[in-house]
Amino acid sequence: MPDYKIEQAARSKGYSLICGCDEAGAGPLAGRVYAAAVILPEGLELPGLNDSKQLTEKKREALFPIIQERAVAWAVAYVEAEEIDATDILSCRMKAMQLAIDRLDPQPDYALIDGSRDHGKQFAITTPHECVVKGDSLSASIAAASILAKVSRDRYMAEMAALYPRYEFEKHKGYGTKRHMELLRQFGPSPIHRRTFLKKL
Repeated sequence: MPDYKIEQAARSKGYSLICGCDEAGAGPLAGRVYAAAVILPEGLELPGLNDSKQLTEKKREALFPIIQERAVAWAVAYVEAEEIDATDILSCRMKAMQLAIDRLDPQPDYALIDGSRDHGKQFAITTPHECVVKGDSLSASIAAASILAKVSRDRYMAEMAALYPRYEFEKHKGYGTKRHMELLRQFGPSPIHRRTFLKKL
C-alpha cells in the first residue's frame, strides 16, 4: 500500500512542499490525456488509498472528494487529442503533468513523478523532481494524484459518450477494446479520436 516514505526521503533532502503527480489516458484511442498533482498533509491517513487501477470505480469516486477536501493543494490538467496527434503522447503526458503542478497553490518545491520518464520531444517536467517507477502503488501523494486524474478523465469520457453515443465511450473510456474497434470500423473516427493511434484500422 502507498505510504509516505518517498515523501519523507525528499523532506530529508531539504524540500518542504512535495507533490505527487500522475496521468491517466496515455493509451486510449480517443480523448484527452489527463494529469493531476496533489500535495497531501504529512502523514495524512486516507483509508483505502491505493493506485487508481487497483480500485473500483465506486471507490475512486468516493475518494475523489475526500482527497480534494483534505489535500494541502490539488490540481487537474489535460491535453486535447488534437495536440496529441500534432506532437506525441509522451510530450503531452509531460505537458499535462507540468500544467497540473503549475496550477498548485501553494507551489511545491519538489515533485514525485509516476513512471520512468520526465521528458518527451517537446515538453519536460521543469519542477525539481524525481521519477518513481510504480509510484502510484508506493507514494501516497502519487496514488492520490492517480485517483484525481483517472476520475476526471472517466467523467470527461462520460460527457463524450453523450455527445457521440454511437461509440459507447461510457463502456470502454476510449481504450482499444474489441467492441470499440468494431464501432470504429463501422462509423469511422469521431472528432475526439486520436488519428495517430488508429493506424491499425
